[in-house]
Amino acid sequence: MTQEPENIKPGKNWRRQGPAKSLPEVFSTIKVPLKGTFWKKLLAFSGPGLMIAVGYMDPGNWATDIAGGASFGYTLLSVIFVSNLFAILLQYLSVKLGVATERDLAQACRDHYSPAVSFSLWVLCEIAIAACDLAEVIGSAIALNLLFKLPLLWGVAVTGLDVLLILFFQHKGFRFIEALVATLIFTIIGAFIFEMIASHPQFLPMISGLLPHAEIVTNPSMLYISIGILGATVMPHNLYLHSSIVQTRDYPRTETGKKMAIKFAGIDSTVALMAAFFINAAILIVASATFHTSGHSGVADIMDAHKLLTPLLGTTLASTLFAVALLASGQNSTLTGTLAGQIVMEGFLHIRLKPWLRRLITRLIAVLPAFIVTLFYGEKGTANLLVLSQVILSMQLSFAVIPLIVLTNSKQKMGLFANGTLLKSVAWTAAIIILGLNLYLLYDTLFK
Repeated sequence: MTQEPENIKPGKNWRRQGPAKSLPEVFSTIKVPLKGTFWKKLLAFSGPGLMIAVGYMDPGNWATDIAGGASFGYTLLSVIFVSNLFAILLQYLSVKLGVATERDLAQACRDHYSPAVSFSLWVLCEIAIAACDLAEVIGSAIALNLLFKLPLLWGVAVTGLDVLLILFFQHKGFRFIEALVATLIFTIIGAFIFEMIASHPQFLPMISGLLPHAEIVTNPSMLYISIGILGATVMPHNLYLHSSIVQTRDYPRTETGKKMAIKFAGIDSTVALMAAFFINAAILIVASATFHTSGHSGVADIMDAHKLLTPLLGTTLASTLFAVALLASGQNSTLTGTLAGQIVMEGFLHIRLKPWLRRLITRLIAVLPAFIVTLFYGEKGTANLLVLSQVILSMQLSFAVIPLIVLTNSKQKMGLFANGTLLKSVAWTAAIIILGLNLYLLYDTLFK
């Protein structure tokens, strides 16, 4: 472990100061054709968006989407849609911050805030990463159980071995990791296209479900799952991750080059997040069409969903593809969660751990509670823990969103790339909605 020298001071030269670049081993390593066509440039910038989209379709999303679809039909589709719009906006701001300042969000927060505030933000972000990793551990363990009948307890233990897998992939280069992530995402998409066709969803109720209903806020059970969906969709650590990995592209660090980078990275992010929206919506739609409409509204976890897919849809392929997609989802999230953990620790603390050690610490924080809950409470306990992890993520979200908006609104920090009046208004509106829903849930939980 090494401690980098402390040499950052907020002020006019904010963008020029500080230690090593974010993820210095891959900073500006992927070439961008400056005179190529629109599509060649877009291809060069494509990749980070898919890596971010992974966080929006991890096993935690599965738990909340299945519970929402089975219990309330298509009603919570509107929550997934609005959450995805928030995600597109916030990831765009993350791209702008990384490109304009050449600082990731963790570094930018350390530069801007006092040491006490910066340290608090780091602790909260680590809690969010641990909650996300907890969902990955449980999701992967469930998938291994469904595919290979491996007991959940052993599945949880086996997930700790993916430390070696991550290290192997990191040595292959950043483009290799992006390609692997893309392959796993398209595997998930293919699986759910089949699930959607097999479940025969109702078209008009689906469209109606995209419109918000007041009951979502007034019904405590619906609100709890809705905030879980929000936490599972708009992932706090993704904001840190995106502001870093967008800098892996070798574009000119000039005003023109940065405008190009923001444009193409923004398109990449938006397209990838629409794919994530399709997957999240598909999970809820399949749960609604298969369970809610057949009277199985009590299905609230992944294990129950898998057991019922074959008898209700009439094909064993449905449950097999479901499990394959779940395993792909868990492993994908592991890849990006590892990078996010590295970025957050290096950015906030200026401490660089060896990758295997950082990964081992993060994984142990997630494995231990999952192992204990599985040991004493079994399947039901892990299902409840999975949904709870997503609510914890949502509770942490404002502590990443508000600093991101403050920083990207600042002309001192962003220069010509600072948010305009309209973007400021929309961003603060999203932040207030996120904060308000979480405060309401907290009040409802503690005092009702």
